[in-house]
Amino acid sequence: MIVACDPDGIKLAAITVKKGGLVVFPTDTVYGIGCDPRNPKAVDAIYRIKKRTESKNFPVLGYSKKEISKIAIFDKLSNKIADRFWPGPITLVLKLKDGEVGESMKLDDKIAVRVPNHPCVLSLLKECKIIVGTSANYSGNSPFSDSKEVLENFSGFDVFLDGGRILNSNESTVVEIVEGDLKILRPGKITETELTTLL
Repeated sequence: MIVACDPDGIKLAAITVKKGGLVVFPTDTVYGIGCDPRNPKAVDAIYRIKKRTESKNFPVLGYSKKEISKIAIFDKLSNKIADRFWPGPITLVLKLKDGEVGESMKLDDKIAVRVPNHPCVLSLLKECKIIVGTSANYSGNSPFSDSKEVLENFSGFDVFLDGGRILNSNESTVVEIVEGDLKILRPGKITETELTTLL
């Protein structure tokens, strides 16, 4: 079902997530697909649809740093990065503290988390608090920034929140703090130079 990023569309998408369904949505980087991270069947369904190996864990999107702090532990530097760049295109790999999420998503002791800067997905997150948030594409293919491209090239989801074309599309920078040092796991929109100003 294709719905607009309006209150009715958001309400339907949120109900779908809570019932174990899969929703595609626009973010500030690319189109994503998500579900309830505490629902293992829904998480498995995204792995199947994306044809992705389960050894590659999914990230989680949160409505705010406060919501993410309920499932992950921030150290001093990751705290500063979150305060400076969230909501925005930076993903932090943090120590996991929510066992239910860890078991459902087949995580070890780490989780990748982000607060996206897009009104549509933030409205969805306001209702759901946290959702799995991985790119809406088949594993190994390029992510999409246009709703038409997603609908033409990707299927298997329950609800599509149509946000049109995402401007200035680019993947998020993925960062982990290892023994107090900043480690960039994937380059993206936020540059290393921007990050090192916080060190």
